[in-house]
Amino acid sequence: MAGTALALAARLLCALLHEPGKSFSPREMQGKVWVLNVWASWCAACREEHPVLADFARSGLTPLYGLNYKDQRNDAIAWLRRFGDPYAASLVDADGRIGIDYGVYGVPETYVIDKQGVIRYKRIGPVTPAILKEKIVPLIAELNRG
Repeated sequence: MAGTALALAARLLCALLHEPGKSFSPREMQGKVWVLNVWASWCAACREEHPVLADFARSGLTPLYGLNYKDQRNDAIAWLRRFGDPYAASLVDADGRIGIDYGVYGVPETYVIDKQGVIRYKRIGPVTPAILKEKIVPLIAELNRG
């Protein structure tokens, strides 16, 4: 399931939140392990996990990208200004179509994606320090060795 979802999503181009005239494709991450966090300014649980993601991003372990889901662009930008922007880039999914290809049920959701572009881990709900330490960080280390 996970590999198929990313294979579909990899063909998509996503507009960048801060630079709507530019786009991003997951193919740009080929050969790298990376993390995709699905978030929205209207999501209370996203606010809860935000400091955890900010700490993770500062660690520099792997690139963290955001997928802003079913949100208003100005609200999303204001939210990142207020709480800090941990993302290498935030991608826009205003109508939820990209989320469908990833199998998003709601926000927040977080994916660890391997060097071949296969989703290797999916977290539904907020990322906690324990989940980072016990699941996400060890998996990233393992995938980077491979």
